[in-house]
Amino acid sequence: MEKLKKRWGINSNFQIVVIFIVFTVTGSTAVKIAAPLIEFLGLHRETTNPWIYWVIRILIIFPTYQVLLIAFGWLFGQFKFFWNMEKKMLRRLGLGFLLDN
Repeated sequence: MEKLKKRWGINSNFQIVVIFIVFTVTGSTAVKIAAPLIEFLGLHRETTNPWIYWVIRILIIFPTYQVLLIAFGWLFGQFKFFWNMEKKMLRRLGLGFLLDN
């Protein structure tokens, strides 16, 4: 736990627990939200080519997850941690220009 706290720049075990809860809630919510969005697009698992279905589903889940991560991070009082993580991820994806003012 100490390595994780140092790497993430956090101070308490409670903060780690809250961060893990945010990750869990965000992942579950993003997957739940993706289902009706896929249906709205008219894609059904039984009738759509699995490659198309899963690629589109992942393309929907990924940005949904990113937005929800910030929202739930804010709700749980960890906005700064998740915003810094989000900025790092955007830079790694080559989308750092979105952060420039």
